[in-house]
Amino acid sequence: MSPELVSILVLVVVFVIATTRSVNMGALAFAAAFGVGELVAGLDADGIFAGFPGDLFVVLVGVTYLFAIARANGTTEWLVHAAVRLVRGRVALIPWVMFALTGALTAIGAVSPAAVAIVAPLALSFAVRYGISPLLMGTMVVHGAQAGGFSPISIYGSIVNGIVQRENLPGSEIMLFLASLLVNVVIAGIVFVLFGGLKLWAHGSVAVDGEAGGAPGPGGGSGTGGPRGNPSGKDGTSPAAVATAAPARHDEPATGTTRLTPARAATLIALVALVVAVLGFDLDAGLTAITLAVLLSAAWPQDSSAAVGQIAWPTVLLICGVLTYVGVLDEMGTITWAGEGVGGIGVPLLAAVLLCYIGAIVSAFASSVGIMGALIPLAVPFLAQGEIGAVGMVAALAVSATVVDVSPFSTNGALVLAAAPDVDRERFFRQLMMYGGIVVAVVPAVVWLVMVVPGWG
Repeated sequence: MSPELVSILVLVVVFVIATTRSVNMGALAFAAAFGVGELVAGLDADGIFAGFPGDLFVVLVGVTYLFAIARANGTTEWLVHAAVRLVRGRVALIPWVMFALTGALTAIGAVSPAAVAIVAPLALSFAVRYGISPLLMGTMVVHGAQAGGFSPISIYGSIVNGIVQRENLPGSEIMLFLASLLVNVVIAGIVFVLFGGLKLWAHGSVAVDGEAGGAPGPGGGSGTGGPRGNPSGKDGTSPAAVATAAPARHDEPATGTTRLTPARAATLIALVALVVAVLGFDLDAGLTAITLAVLLSAAWPQDSSAAVGQIAWPTVLLICGVLTYVGVLDEMGTITWAGEGVGGIGVPLLAAVLLCYIGAIVSAFASSVGIMGALIPLAVPFLAQGEIGAVGMVAALAVSATVVDVSPFSTNGALVLAAAPDVDRERFFRQLMMYGGIVVAVVPAVVWLVMVVPGWG
């Protein structure tokens, strides 16, 4: 068996173990890099670490550190409630508010699971209380996170654009961002129509921060009805009794939650400064985010004392491990060997759609970031032949590998499933699994037709 084939089979084993045994894929990839690098490729430690993505390590740590502080001091929660107030509590617009909010969070640098973890609990609480389908709300949150997930300063965008740059491929940061944005907006629109979004217009508006709703709620009351459109609470009490007796309303948070404190104001300024520094002055996103996080930590240490522990270390380990292993593959020539094999199919468009489906299927059960980090470099020699546009192919791979994160086996889908209160979890799990299966079956073919067949880039 050739060394190249051994290294590919080890990569498959890494994905299988990470999926079935709940072991961090990055840790497995580091071990695989050591084993394959030393025993198969004859590399020393310097050769193995040549592929370690130091720049992405700083981006991941810096951005998640900054958002850990924002979450600790209540800035992200303030943003959620401010967004709901912007639409004056209109029930039909709340799913779109959650879509836009998670999209904005990932677009300015939040890790996709972090954005979903921030927004999903409140979004699904709204869904249960006001008769919105949990499946509709959950998928809107996840697709929102992916809609903003490939902005030039986002985690996903930084990873993919970094890979493209390192592999000397033609690339377009804006096209990548717009491709993911448009695909997820279209899917969200379809989901909104199919899962009862149009019926929500009859629900009027809900009370926000103590303001009276301007139209009847889902049960015909004033926006204070019980879950699933029931005008009474679970114990059969009247809407008024529910409104006055409920100890914890998700749509009417405590004053401290919605008050703009100095720490929150400074954090909002820091988030805006991050966007301006990266987009306007071309500064490094990771170093800028770490600097802003340190400044906030020094000014309000009580709010950020636990922020370092909330950095997305599992994600950092995952990314660095997988890309280090990919670096070993590059050093030993596996990437060139595999790419030539894919190109040898003889039908470039067929090879392209197969890669998209591989990315979607694996990502539905494992890490989206991990599969992107592996697939794009493996496609480099195939793209170098010039028969398939690199910009369109990279965008199609990126979208195929992330749009399936609604699967309950993925991190985002699991977060949505866990965050839904007062639902039949087995039924909700089946709904998410069925919806995820439809996305896996349909979306890769569609993005292939739209982005690859016309020959973008």
